Amino acid sequence: MGRPLQAIIDDALAQTPPGRCVWVALSGGLDSSLLLTLGADACRRHPRPLRALHVHHGLQAAADAFEAHCQALCQRLGVPLSIERVSVDTSDGQGLEGAAREARYAAFARRVAPGETLWLAQHRDDQAETLLLAALRGSGVRGLAGMPAARNWQRRRLQRPLLGVSRAALEAEAARRDLAWSEDPSNAEADQDRNYLRHAILPRLGERWPHAAGSLARSAALCAEADGLLADLAGIDLEGLGGNPGRLPRDALLCLSLPRRRLLVRHCCGRLGLALPPARRLESLLAQLDSREDAETRVAWPGGEARVWRGHLHLLAPLPALPVGWQVAWDGRSPLATPCGSCRVSLAGPPDGEGDLRAMARRGGERLRLAGRGRRDLKRLLQELGVPPWMRGRLVVIREEETPVALLDPVAGRWLALAEGWRGEAQAPGDVG
Repeated sequence: MGRPLQAIIDDALAQTPPGRCVWVALSGGLDSSLLLTLGADACRRHPRPLRALHVHHGLQAAADAFEAHCQALCQRLGVPLSIERVSVDTSDGQGLEGAAREARYAAFARRVAPGETLWLAQHRDDQAETLLLAALRGSGVRGLAGMPAARNWQRRRLQRPLLGVSRAALEAEAARRDLAWSEDPSNAEADQDRNYLRHAILPRLGERWPHAAGSLARSAALCAEADGLLADLAGIDLEGLGGNPGRLPRDALLCLSLPRRRLLVRHCCGRLGLALPPARRLESLLAQLDSREDAETRVAWPGGEARVWRGHLHLLAPLPALPVGWQVAWDGRSPLATPCGSCRVSLAGPPDGEGDLRAMARRGGERLRLAGRGRRDLKRLLQELGVPPWMRGRLVVIREEETPVALLDPVAGRWLALAEGWRGEAQAPGDVG
């Protein structure tokens, strides 16, 4: 006999400091309806602010019925309900399920404030399905670890209090409480991979191995533990290579075994908030690490890219260049808005300067008169300053009339070079109201 469900929820609630709001992602199905009911009971005995959040995807005719059920349940429990209507965009090729998940999490971020907790209702059988799907896709340890019981996400706390509980136990508790819920008709459609596993595969496994779902979930937990240890190892390697996840010394990286290089690159991408490179892209990148020094090595994937330059592997988000011909008038004092973002910088010229200032993209061939150095070609100057080639296309040239007088990195919000007699100041970059 497992622990009482109410005790599990009470323990989960105890992890939220008093006064902090707990949200329940409420779809209207059995799992989330029961989770909200148990959460309401716990909050009556151990007071915490409790709210429910329903995401209306609008993907099927029953969507309005789901919303109506959530409203009725929350009214009966005395729990405030927020409804987020989303549009699911599948144009980027990630599929309906992936696009719906992205829209759902965007809704979570809009409603759940930083510092608050969001409860998700996945259970042990869901975890077993997740592990099987990951294995069938050929995933590594991280994929086989399935869903974490708790994690920090965008300064919010995500918890899955029911992750160790079977679907059968949830059904029994719902029956005991005479709980009603809305059944999603799409859950019966076997053309979805997860539904096929749920209806055709796991029941057959359960006939032969009665504890199959529990065993698979335990395997996922062991994979999660192994993934944590691998993250520790990657952190140790990163510190040994200087501690900068966006800039790894190539020669030192090549001294690691191939699996550790692979692990470290993925770890660094995670630290930087970049999408992880697909396996083939990652292997292509690692194969090019020992390219000759002057090679233009670039490997890109959706949400990230890697470049090898001057003996270092650079991991970064894709950086579009400034639009050709972009320019804007500037008074030298107001925050400067560029296609790469706004930055708080100021620029003042010699007392006898009277020309108008314009910020613009580089045209090529610009020369800047530097104090004590005479006129310097910007291309050579950028090489001397060590500005990576991929950053040069987004730099802003400030001109007085037609004369270049300053060079600005708008993303870093800093002046790279100032002409003789010119003075510039800069603050931390960021959006300017």
